[in-house]
Amino acid sequence: MERTETRISLKRGLLSGIALTFLLPCNAFAATNQELEAKINRLESMLMELKDDLQKQHVEVAATKEIAQKAEKNSLEMRVGNTKVSLGGYIKADFIASSYSRGELGPQNLGRDFYIAGLIPVGSGPSESGFDSDLGAKETRFNIKTTTNVNGHDLTTFIEMDFLTGPGGNERLTNSYNPRMRHAFVKYDNFLAGQTWSTFQDVSALAENLDFVGPAEGTVFIRQTQFRYTSGGFQISVENPETTITPFGGGGRIVSDDGAIPDFVIRYNKKDSWGHIGIAGILRNLKLNNGVIDDSTTGWGISLSGKLKVGAKDDFRFMATGGKGLGRYLGLNTANGAVINAAGELEAIGSYAGFVSYRHFWNDKFRSNLTLSAFKADNNVALTGTGVTKDVYSMHANLLYSPIPKITFGGEYMYAKRTIESSLNGNMHRLQFSAKYAF
Repeated sequence: MERTETRISLKRGLLSGIALTFLLPCNAFAATNQELEAKINRLESMLMELKDDLQKQHVEVAATKEIAQKAEKNSLEMRVGNTKVSLGGYIKADFIASSYSRGELGPQNLGRDFYIAGLIPVGSGPSESGFDSDLGAKETRFNIKTTTNVNGHDLTTFIEMDFLTGPGGNERLTNSYNPRMRHAFVKYDNFLAGQTWSTFQDVSALAENLDFVGPAEGTVFIRQTQFRYTSGGFQISVENPETTITPFGGGGRIVSDDGAIPDFVIRYNKKDSWGHIGIAGILRNLKLNNGVIDDSTTGWGISLSGKLKVGAKDDFRFMATGGKGLGRYLGLNTANGAVINAAGELEAIGSYAGFVSYRHFWNDKFRSNLTLSAFKADNNVALTGTGVTKDVYSMHANLLYSPIPKITFGGEYMYAKRTIESSLNGNMHRLQFSAKYAF
């Protein structure tokens, strides 16, 4: 671009030279009016050619600037006809070291890849484990997004995958893992169809933790297929029904796919210069038909969440959720949605949870997050037994460093404690160090 502007300056100088070369001799030595007129015509022709060249050079400079600005904004964006195609995702490498007060999680256990509150071992007596370390890049993800204007209507598609829970090779040799689908949906104006975050979940309020979920016990966290309509701040959706049930007396989990009525969700979000706040409600039909028991009951829940700006750059994030029959929607299914009573009927289980998180920017490159989270189940122990989770809480603190906007290095400490209805408990200490490049 600098070279092009230099050429423009040189040609402007050349214009002055041409004028002097032609006009001075014409005034002093032109023998006839015809010779003078011919020289003037040649000069005008050269001036027109130079003007056209200058205009082309200005267009070239403007186009070069526009291309450079677009490349700086998104280097992985292209156009195919009338469709804009964007590639995104991130590469993330993690070092995770975990210690449990009551035993430990075995190899390949999902709870060693990210925090799952319901998997913290509980027991009695001294059995403190040492630290178990895991290194992995399974959280790495990749997505493709397309946007097209079709006769004045916006058409968007989005597909994303990662490798976090997919089966694959062992850690002795290849450490390979199969990809899994995270998102796959199409959006036409205000209508969405496909798999993505549940409308009951407020993704924008999630805490910034190095752990994949962060305050897992205190948050709504679920992706599933749905049909959603959005109008301003209002959203309404019907979503995939799935019921998790505790057998009478406890001892396991029944996963029922017998729901005839989709889960119904409604949400309202309010955004302003101070941040955003949202409230959502859900209505569910919990059902089991296994040939012996054929019964259903109603589940419901309310969630209030938000992200509020504090000062110039800091923010405060929160979520509070409660209801009966929430089950898999809350705390990564720490409690089931229902329990079978002595008469073979379903009774919804109450559960309540929430988290608060404060993010502070020390300067343009360093920031920290402090997060507190808790979950409590309202179990009828005469039905569930005493081996189910009563409550869980956790604390997370981290320090993150971004030398440039798309790269983050960081360290995080987490402490969590789980108690079951028999009063047996167990805690977990976890250290995590991560390196992440987003594109």
